[in-house]
Amino acid sequence: MNLSKKLGYQDSTKLLIIHADDAGLAHSENSATIQALEKGSVNSYSIMVPCPGFYEIANFAKNNPQFDNGIHLTLTCEWEHYKFGPVLPMTEVPSLVDEHGHFYKNRELLKTNAVAEEVKKELEAQIEKALHFGLHPTHIDAHMYSVGSKPEFLQIYKDLGAKYSLPVFLNKQLIEMVGLDVASNINENDVLIDNLHIGTFTDFEKGKLKSYYDSVLDNLSSGVHILLIHVAFDDNEMRDITINHPNFGAEWRQIDFDYFTSNACATKLREHDIELITWRDIANCI
Repeated sequence: MNLSKKLGYQDSTKLLIIHADDAGLAHSENSATIQALEKGSVNSYSIMVPCPGFYEIANFAKNNPQFDNGIHLTLTCEWEHYKFGPVLPMTEVPSLVDEHGHFYKNRELLKTNAVAEEVKKELEAQIEKALHFGLHPTHIDAHMYSVGSKPEFLQIYKDLGAKYSLPVFLNKQLIEMVGLDVASNINENDVLIDNLHIGTFTDFEKGKLKSYYDSVLDNLSSGVHILLIHVAFDDNEMRDITINHPNFGAEWRQIDFDYFTSNACATKLREHDIELITWRDIANCI
């Protein structure tokens, strides 16, 4: 039985999660995420436990259980000057950090240096920290899909979902994007999101992010889809964090916020009979 039917819908139904990554990154990200949930069309988000804004967004999550909130498992830090590292002492997970004790900037460095046992230890610690704070996560996903750096990391990710009885974000397109073989890394018991939609740097450079989102909603097919976005404000804080990194930078995140809090977006969802679903819905049917 496919996921749509497990969720209780006909095969012809268009099902969509509009998911905001990177909550907890900073105050700007948190404020925009909260507004997008409360006033916009965003209906899911995930929290970066190792980041400075964790406690702010975690308090919101505790007080607003009506919204999906996942754990955005984090093993990389892409920013030039805004650094963070593991929740565990660096002496416990030395293979996960650079010479300054910060996460590596990309998946390739993580793949080259990280030891699977320490990956498991740190990711489990992030989940435990969220649980000890009183959060009730609806799912787990991964920052920069760093869990796809190696097949053994992806298996750790799936095993953690099973251990904590949480759905994990798995999608064939995403596994291909990070360079893993789908056939070798997906099995019949995995719960897969049919289609992933995420803007590209080319869309952003050409000023066509909004057009891309219009196209996604205008042409959404039947099945289960996830639209991954990153909302924040194009303010001094976010510009400082994302300096020299226009890919998912401050301007991009403001565009995401503006689009997914707009009346035009809400109208398209209605006009195209797109049904918003949540990770909680998925958890209840698997």
